[in-house]
Amino acid sequence: MNGRVAAPGRTRTCPHCKATILESASICPACQHHLRFDPKAIAERRQQATHSPLRVEGTFKHPEEGPSTWEYSVVVSIRNDRGEELERRVVGVGALQPNESRTVTLCVDIFAPPSAK
Repeated sequence: MNGRVAAPGRTRTCPHCKATILESASICPACQHHLRFDPKAIAERRQQATHSPLRVEGTFKHPEEGPSTWEYSVVVSIRNDRGEELERRVVGVGALQPNESRTVTLCVDIFAPPSAK
């Protein structure tokens, strides 16, 4: 990036995990790998409290009785203010044996541009 400021909302692909991430990210939010040497941005990101207007966590558990195995899919959908679906992704799938559980956390992080301090 060499001093360039990325346009807000512009994306790129993480070279490590191939997730679509913001171009302005110095650290991939998916795999946590450093994407470029930017000590100022990294220090600022760690010092700033990240604004998270939405954080939801839930646990689902297979009861001891019942069918032997449950299958599950974790789906995330993003809609605009008109209710139109902008994106829909399956972020995980799996199976639960009796008495097993999984916890899912959804968090939306908001990042202010550096000039908006």
